[in-house]
Amino acid sequence: MKRIFSGIQPTGEIHLGNYVGAIRNWVTLTDEYDCVFCVVDYHAITVEYEISEFRKRAIETALILLACGLSPEKCKIFVQSHVPEHTELAWIFNCVTPIGELERMTQFKDKSKQHRANINMGLMDYPVLQAADILIYKAGFVPVGEDQVQHIELSREVARKFNARFGNVFPEPQALLSMAPKILGVDGEAKMSKTLNNYIGLLEDEEVMWEKLRTAVTDVNRVRRSDPGNPEICNIYTIHRAFSDNRILLDVDKGCRTAGIGCIDCKKMLFKNMIAELGPIREKALSLMKDTDYVIDVIRAGAKKCSAIAKATMAETRSALGILA
Repeated sequence: MKRIFSGIQPTGEIHLGNYVGAIRNWVTLTDEYDCVFCVVDYHAITVEYEISEFRKRAIETALILLACGLSPEKCKIFVQSHVPEHTELAWIFNCVTPIGELERMTQFKDKSKQHRANINMGLMDYPVLQAADILIYKAGFVPVGEDQVQHIELSREVARKFNARFGNVFPEPQALLSMAPKILGVDGEAKMSKTLNNYIGLLEDEEVMWEKLRTAVTDVNRVRRSDPGNPEICNIYTIHRAFSDNRILLDVDKGCRTAGIGCIDCKKMLFKNMIAELGPIREKALSLMKDTDYVIDVIRAGAKKCSAIAKATMAETRSALGILA
């Protein structure tokens, strides 16, 4: 089976955007690929974080992956720092990566604006470590959204530069673009984010979830209940596309354009479908929270499997470099 690698940061509560944009797709991919999924804790330390909460967040992130349907029998789930070959390979890749390539990364520019008081080398070097994350497992595919394609292109270039200088060791990974709708935050403007406080948490109580959805921005041009709307520019309709079937989508589209239904009616229909899918995930997560030893066992077993692959890749890499064994 062809191998896939993808990672998720333990930076806070997993939200609707993470689930629809990535995790739900990961579950499907485990039927077709040899999948490696990583809680990328070293990536998360490039910005300020609560040290006392960090270990807990790593466990909770892995727990949510399991609750969403990722099975340790069908994929590998582990924590990045438990396989030190990631950072060893990143250093080697630093030596073939031009600084100019890193300076032009869109994410580095954005993060530098968000964290002006802490523009560190890790922020710039983030995509090199990401390339190492992927290539230490010689993954051929990386499921990503459009905002991450630039990083995958850099990973391809890093592999190409290494291979040209030291021999053909690494594949050039391909981006596997997600077909999921791009969900914005409840403000209807920015990407869903805990930092921006515009998110709906995957494990939030139904009452909290409904309150956030109830007050979420819809079509700003629809001021009154009697005004017709345009679902094409409404974030709520975009979320509908992730949780509702075609029949409901057609009803919502028609009802919105003709003012046959109001925004609250539309949100109630959406909420019902969201809870039908997310309710069982929340129940499973709450159950796993009572047995975190199981979660820790899963990520340790995943790290053991991944470590064997990573060690073999590093042995091949060191040989190619001419490093003394």
